[in-house]
Amino acid sequence: MGFTIEKQMVFLGLVVLFPLLCTSQNTFTSSRATYYGSPDCYGTPSGACGFGEYGRTVNYGNVAGVSRLYRNGTGCGACYQVRCTNPQYCSDDGANIVVTDYGEGDRTDFILSPRAYAKLAKANLALELFAYGVVDVEYRRISCKYSDYNLMFKVHEHSRYPHYLAIVILYVAGQNDITAVELWQEDYKEWRPMRRAYGAVFDLANPPPGSITLRFQVSGSAGYTWVQSNNAIPSYWKAGAVYDSTIQLT
Repeated sequence: MGFTIEKQMVFLGLVVLFPLLCTSQNTFTSSRATYYGSPDCYGTPSGACGFGEYGRTVNYGNVAGVSRLYRNGTGCGACYQVRCTNPQYCSDDGANIVVTDYGEGDRTDFILSPRAYAKLAKANLALELFAYGVVDVEYRRISCKYSDYNLMFKVHEHSRYPHYLAIVILYVAGQNDITAVELWQEDYKEWRPMRRAYGAVFDLANPPPGSITLRFQVSGSAGYTWVQSNNAIPSYWKAGAVYDSTIQLT
């Protein structure tokens, strides 16, 4: 069976377009980056994502505050490769960072921790790069890799048993975003949505009594999917407790 001219044109178009689709995730976007002060060069535990101490030390402190990429909190926990573009001072690979905060600078997309900013530089040239203050960069989103962790969730310190429950989502692997969280209400036999309070923090007033099962809406390469935690929050939950969802995102 032969191709018509129209089918041949469509086929040729797909042949040309397919390599572009396959490599689109490797495309870098031009921007600018700066850094913030830190007494130990790590991140800040008071970032707008609500991560607390996790936001200070995750990824060995190679973290950043972002502006446009914050996406009303959905961007919290996303990973990016950031590299500056001055060939005299900048390393080839730059820094792989985790978004832990919101921040706006002088037309910048990234405000890096000092540890992350130093990684932009070639060996022994970090001080010269710090002297610039703001540098031109290019960035792309990359997969977060946490080989020793599943998706985790923490009962936020502001939770008050039994009247107010807030959780913060940790260790979101891959190029995935958590876009919604729901808990199972046994007496009504239905899933009940939690509110995104800010950043990676979801909350609910007057949560149901008993153990609490959560499910998470994940946005990734496969579109939107729901994944359910096999590890329920116990009946008498406490602020600060961390739970393993047993979910491994890729």
